Amino acid sequence: MMAKILDNVNSRTQLVGRNRLELLLFRLDKRQRFGINVFKVREVIKCPDLTHAPQAHPVIRGIANMRGQTITVMDLAMAVGKPAIEDLENSFVIVAEYNRHIQGFLVGGVDKIVNMNWEEIKPPPKGMGNVSFLTAVTEVDNELVEIIDVEKVMADVLGFSDHIDEKVTEGTNRDDVKNKHVLVIDDSGMARKQIIKVLEQMDITYTQATNGKEGYDILLQWAEDTTAPITDKCSLVLSDVEMPVMDGYTLTKNIKEHPVLNELTVMLHSSLSGAFNESMVKKVGADDFIAKYDPTDLAEHVLTHLKIKIDNVENEQAA
Repeated sequence: MMAKILDNVNSRTQLVGRNRLELLLFRLDKRQRFGINVFKVREVIKCPDLTHAPQAHPVIRGIANMRGQTITVMDLAMAVGKPAIEDLENSFVIVAEYNRHIQGFLVGGVDKIVNMNWEEIKPPPKGMGNVSFLTAVTEVDNELVEIIDVEKVMADVLGFSDHIDEKVTEGTNRDDVKNKHVLVIDDSGMARKQIIKVLEQMDITYTQATNGKEGYDILLQWAEDTTAPITDKCSLVLSDVEMPVMDGYTLTKNIKEHPVLNELTVMLHSSLSGAFNESMVKKVGADDFIAKYDPTDLAEHVLTHLKIKIDNVENEQAA
């Protein structure tokens, strides 16, 4: 039944750009419900036989062979500080694609898929326990649903490199780049940290926002100052796609339809993957799309857009 639901991808692509999403609800224990965006889910299966991985991180329960592909299976309960899932026979594995990796997440049980508006997805309240592993919360059937910051989980367990290849910045005029300013929009604290590490290596200044609405409000404030062009205040908008309140596609559409903000370059940076990205980027008017997370690849794309701006300024001055 779950496989049939997930196979209907075409209906899900219609939600993108309308500030809507579908969440696959699951449980790690018998009480708390959690959610993951269906777009990131490849399939849900009963927990297969797991092969122990020597010297692996304790959260990694083993390796599974799924459809001829070897996949690491991570105990999502352990990853967020809960007791390990013991009843493997009655557990499930959510096979998902995050940050260019196919990953299996062991969960206690799978519930259902719900269609929601991103406005219903809220940042986690500051008073909640273990909030460091949450990227958002919502309510379904009068019950709290927690959305885990999977990017943080994967970084903690698998690690990540934030070093960019020095060849990327060869020939770049540091004084020109230093005058550029990037607006970084991402609800994942770990993702923002990764992006900022890259920008700092290139001496690029930045402003942070935690969701599309917050980022758009910042841009609107900058647009009110008419003493200088908006591109003097913001050289590039670098935004995630999946975010509470307002997603990246809706943010891009709003920017491109605004009489002042439409001059901005928008690059979407997302762990979402699939053929729909190219068409959606064109549909909402984004200038670029890059899959998370490769620091050198990100640096190359950022510099490409900043150099375009630099070249434009030089051409205007020459004229």
